[in-house]
Amino acid sequence: MAYAPFSFWFVTFISLTSFILLLNQSIPKHATKLGLAFGLGWFGAGISWVHVSIADFGGIPLVGSMTLMLLLSAYLALYPAMSSYLLTKYFPPKYWPLALPFIWLFIEWLRSWLLTGFPWLSLGYSQIQGPLAGWFPIMGEFGVTALVVLICCTLATDLANKKWLASSVIVATLWLSGSTLNHYQWAKPTGESAKIAMVQGNIEQVIRWTPEQDQPTMNKYKNMTADHWNNDVIIWPEAAVPQLEPIATDYLTAIDTLATQTQTGLITGIANYNFETKQAYNSLIGVGQKLQQEGSDSARGQYYYNHDNRFSKHHLLPIGEFIPFEDWIRGLAPIFDLPMSSFSRGSYQQANLQAKGYYFAPAICFEIAFPKQIAANLYHNTNFIITVSNDAWFGGSHGPAQHLEIAQVRAKEFALPVLRATNNGITAFIDHRGHIQSRLPQFKAAVLSDRVQLVNGHTPYRVVGDWPIWCVTLVMLAFAWRMKNKTNKTNKTNKQT
Repeated sequence: MAYAPFSFWFVTFISLTSFILLLNQSIPKHATKLGLAFGLGWFGAGISWVHVSIADFGGIPLVGSMTLMLLLSAYLALYPAMSSYLLTKYFPPKYWPLALPFIWLFIEWLRSWLLTGFPWLSLGYSQIQGPLAGWFPIMGEFGVTALVVLICCTLATDLANKKWLASSVIVATLWLSGSTLNHYQWAKPTGESAKIAMVQGNIEQVIRWTPEQDQPTMNKYKNMTADHWNNDVIIWPEAAVPQLEPIATDYLTAIDTLATQTQTGLITGIANYNFETKQAYNSLIGVGQKLQQEGSDSARGQYYYNHDNRFSKHHLLPIGEFIPFEDWIRGLAPIFDLPMSSFSRGSYQQANLQAKGYYFAPAICFEIAFPKQIAANLYHNTNFIITVSNDAWFGGSHGPAQHLEIAQVRAKEFALPVLRATNNGITAFIDHRGHIQSRLPQFKAAVLSDRVQLVNGHTPYRVVGDWPIWCVTLVMLAFAWRMKNKTNKTNKTNKQT
């Protein structure tokens, strides 16, 4: 309930504090079970939307889809279980506020890395509407997670000991400072703006990769764009062009020429398949006017097959875009043989896309949840972060709203506008402060056009990343370890005396 679309940010503090209080009152051998139970509730409810894609598009019966969702939730629940085990095994409760932030961050880092990583529903995301939001530009979502854990652990410890001073001071200090920081603008508008349109085609997932629907889909995007060539840049969502790029070159060349003649840059998602290397890439490409000074007298624009104004997705989604242990599990069930589930990985760091002189740092779908990858693709001249997605897989669930929330946090962390173009929602412009500037409703074919301010300036988080919070929490852990050993030594001496 703390995450979008509900956004009751305070629920995180109630839930996590209650969980730590239960740990405090339990015997150590039950801590892992408590952590597992907490994780099952956290992820079982939070990512229940995964069931929609498995049941509706994976070709698996309801019982099977529910089982797979529970297995995924159980896997994710192992991480809070590990945190609970390490905390209770090595530290007495009075040192938990010092020890748990580092332990929690380390385990969450593992979750974002193992098996390609799944950092969804990290605690910090729940605070984009709360008083800690001002800390995002300073320490990122990772650091805000540490602050949440510190607050909840201190609250639980004080509740257990029926004391209120430490928790009151920490809560008041962090919340008030966060609220104050939220009014500071780390990046200032330059006074210039770009007029950008995003096209939401609302193509049903069941017909998305049906060959006979290729041309109707491409015609739809072209027709929906027809009245919007007066924008500086037009953005189509992930895989908006359903044909493989080598097959769609005539269509792309026509769009490229039209965009150039109207002095417009256009960015679209498309799947590229190299017939020589037999490698496929989930890509974004730029067509039309690339540079600001280009005129309208050009017969055609920048596009030719495999031109360099492109981005290939690096962080692929397991099952959806690549099959782990493919030789073993491909063919076991329809979900393991979905269309476009054998993509190759693009480079971790790539050049920005260019459109009409503007520079866009891309993230395709799931990649927006990885701030380090976003940071690696931000350059001195980057104007916007662009993220495209096809959330039609998840129907009317709360998955797309959570996805939008993650994009808001990225905008807040890096003080850059985020442009989120999707197939069926939620398409939205997010300003450099993480606020939704304008948006389209879900499940509606429409075009969203708005002016987006250009900004100048860097946040502390963009400059230093996660290192400061790692260092601070590690020092806290070391201090807790030293104090624990000192207390044990004193107790041992007293017993001998």
